Amino acid sequence: MSIEVVGVSRFYGGFKALDAVSFSIKKGEVVGFLGPNGAGKSTLMKILTGFLTPSEGWVKIKDIDGQKQRLEAQRNIGYLPEHNPLYKDLYVKEYLELVAGIHSVSKEKINPTLQKVGLEQQGHKKIRQLSKGYQQRVGIAAAMLHDPEVLILDEPTTGLDPNQLVEIRSLIREIGKEKTVLFSSHVLQEVAEVCNRVLLLNKGKLVADEKLEILEKGQPQVLEVSFDFQIEKRFFKEIKGLKMAENLNDCSWELTFRTPEDHRASVFDFALEKGLKILKLSSKNRTLEDLFRELTQ
Repeated sequence: MSIEVVGVSRFYGGFKALDAVSFSIKKGEVVGFLGPNGAGKSTLMKILTGFLTPSEGWVKIKDIDGQKQRLEAQRNIGYLPEHNPLYKDLYVKEYLELVAGIHSVSKEKINPTLQKVGLEQQGHKKIRQLSKGYQQRVGIAAAMLHDPEVLILDEPTTGLDPNQLVEIRSLIREIGKEKTVLFSSHVLQEVAEVCNRVLLLNKGKLVADEKLEILEKGQPQVLEVSFDFQIEKRFFKEIKGLKMAENLNDCSWELTFRTPEDHRASVFDFALEKGLKILKLSSKNRTLEDLFRELTQ
């Protein structure tokens, strides 16, 4: 396992910031780390990166004990904090040379790393001359320079415009093909687009550990349909696989099916048979936002 967390709790005096959190992440996974403010995300990330020690439990990074062999574990982690700490008066390559010296790695790794994050044309510019999106790329390059197996990214897209968001999301997906990525964000749509699994923390407890594929595809299909004419509820019994029909208003219905397969064709056939026009047909399946609200309210 790239990351293994077992029974981790953290106390601040009498306050329990983390409560027996356990999970593991395999190499090559891109995992979204979610939770409302005050849930304990920052505390857990500080424990993973070795800046804090757990009051109870233990952490392993690439099978290395995060407390007993802290420096060795840290060598396998790249960390981009929420407020990207860049020396903006330095040139990009100059800054990465400084980072290379801290990690005792060859400066020859700088150019390949710049290429990986799409900064090969920006190396001779001062960091302050770069856009926010490119500055985030510099931070990611610094986190990757010593070739760690694990990347921990804390709110890496904060403050980016829509075009920059797309670029950074694409970069994170590409990095995830080779490395383990734990990606913290408050933007649920972003997590859904980038990650293949989510961890949800609330009041210090891990309340969900779910693969997005299961969240999206493993639940019975729910459709909202609007017709051009009122129809009685009893007629919906003719639709194969339908579990429940609920009237939303005069001509609109919420149809819940027993299985996750796509049942829209059955609804179209039903409308055609009854001489109805479909004015609206959309999915109402549970989203990541729904899961977040259910487990944190």
